[in-house]
Amino acid sequence: MSAITAHHDDHAHSHEPSFAQQLRSNRLGLWLFFFSELFLFAALLVARFFLWGGARPELSQVLGLIATSVLLLSSFFVYRAESAMAHGDRKTFQSGMLIAAFLGTLFFIGVVFMEWNIFGLQGEIAGIELFGHLKPTDGVFGAVFYAMTGMHALHVLSGIIFLLIVWNNGRKGHFSSEEHWGVEAAALYWHYVDVIWVFFYPALYLIGTAG
Repeated sequence: MSAITAHHDDHAHSHEPSFAQQLRSNRLGLWLFFFSELFLFAALLVARFFLWGGARPELSQVLGLIATSVLLLSSFFVYRAESAMAHGDRKTFQSGMLIAAFLGTLFFIGVVFMEWNIFGLQGEIAGIELFGHLKPTDGVFGAVFYAMTGMHALHVLSGIIFLLIVWNNGRKGHFSSEEHWGVEAAALYWHYVDVIWVFFYPALYLIGTAG
């Protein structure tokens, strides 16, 4: 009886996916998700160029540049954190994830609270406006701007939560240099969100004549 049971267990284990196979499946699933999301962001870009044409709203170039720089800098710290975990450096991993989440939060604040100016604040430094003035009701300019930045901000917020969850799991010792798919997935998602903004930023702030 024990021999039959052992044979059955060996047969069952032979059908279980190996770690490498599971990792390939995880990566494929994540990239398929990215591909599906690409249609959404591409549709927003098409709407921008179709509705705005060669024009764009008057936006704070300084605020847009600072927010973009902060977001791109966060990608460096995410890469640093992922690389550190791959080499078993938990201290650098934890600090990198926290710094990236903090920078992502700054970007989110810059877009939602300052550029959107949901509280109707006013202020400037050295002649530079600190808060935006474009509203969702300002025709096609407002509609497209809020649709693009709102959808991206939602992904940034989910990315921040993702980074903090991974940081917390890493703090508890859930990852190792050999097995850290959660860290890799969070890093890929964050880089993806950053790349999307690389296309959104010039489309919103740089291309076209302000008016």
